[in-house]
Amino acid sequence: MKRVLWQGVLALALLMAAAAGGVAWWLTQPLPLAAAKVRLAVEPGMSPREIARGWVAAGVQTPERLLFESFRWSGESRRIRAGLYEAAAGDTPTDLLHKMVEGLALPSSVRFVEGWTFRQLRAELARAEGLKPGTASWSDAEVMAALGAPGLPAEGRFFPDTYRYLPGAADLAVLRQAFNAMKLQLEEAWAVRTPDSPLRSPDEALTLASIVEKETGVEGDRGLVAGVFVNRLRRGMLLQTDPTVIYGLGSAFDGNLRKRDLLADTPFNTYTRAGLPPTPIALPGRASLRAAVQPEPTRALYFVARGDGSSEFSEQLADHNRAVNKYQRAASRGPER
Repeated sequence: MKRVLWQGVLALALLMAAAAGGVAWWLTQPLPLAAAKVRLAVEPGMSPREIARGWVAAGVQTPERLLFESFRWSGESRRIRAGLYEAAAGDTPTDLLHKMVEGLALPSSVRFVEGWTFRQLRAELARAEGLKPGTASWSDAEVMAALGAPGLPAEGRFFPDTYRYLPGAADLAVLRQAFNAMKLQLEEAWAVRTPDSPLRSPDEALTLASIVEKETGVEGDRGLVAGVFVNRLRRGMLLQTDPTVIYGLGSAFDGNLRKRDLLADTPFNTYTRAGLPPTPIALPGRASLRAAVQPEPTRALYFVARGDGSSEFSEQLADHNRAVNKYQRAASRGPER
């Protein structure tokens, strides 16, 4: 009887050893994937079982229970960190767990677009996945103070680009990247300005660049648009640019710019006030910054949109009025520039 019992115990031990050996072997084998790369966003608070289920649903073609038990048996399942992870061809179950325990997450990104206002930038920042929204309740002034620029208007001070970050990063860190990037781009642009530029400071260059950004629909027109505004500044003419008026209207702008809007005086109405507006009106890109400080030589003082994104440029008012009649009045009876 005892001999039979010991034989049973020995058989069970051998089976357990074989099973353990099989699991150890499986842990070193590449995971079968539904695609070359499979990604999973591990959210804070997800249990190991939910994580295993998520991987299988995402395309890791292995039994959910087996994946879960491998996490649990490792003794490290509670150390898994939140983040966006990727299982690639050749990754083993051990590799996958290591990535999650060590926090080897893929960086996320947020993109700020040329021509956006700071309000639009902040809205996009609030939507960015995985960022800590530390500045969500702050005023623009509080944001700038935290960036070490108290009293500086926020508009136009952040370079439009794609910024990468790791999950859990503070949104202020992304803002700091964009703020420092714009400082660098503006310094570089100001250093190569034309000697006879009427712009008196980098801030004026930034403001003009923001106007150029909003007025340009075709890349090839950018230098000429800047040239027109520079010519007007030199002569003391009103800039008469619609985007500054629209910016000054703020939320009151309903998409239709009327003659009364052009006559209503605000600090940003360049139909009623000479010179540049008090701050930028949008995020200018690198091309607009360069155009502002190195405008294309031109004698043109006027331009009007053709309706296809490009503009018609004129040196004389009579020619400009004919262009307005041709491209704008017949179509919409809109205001002249």
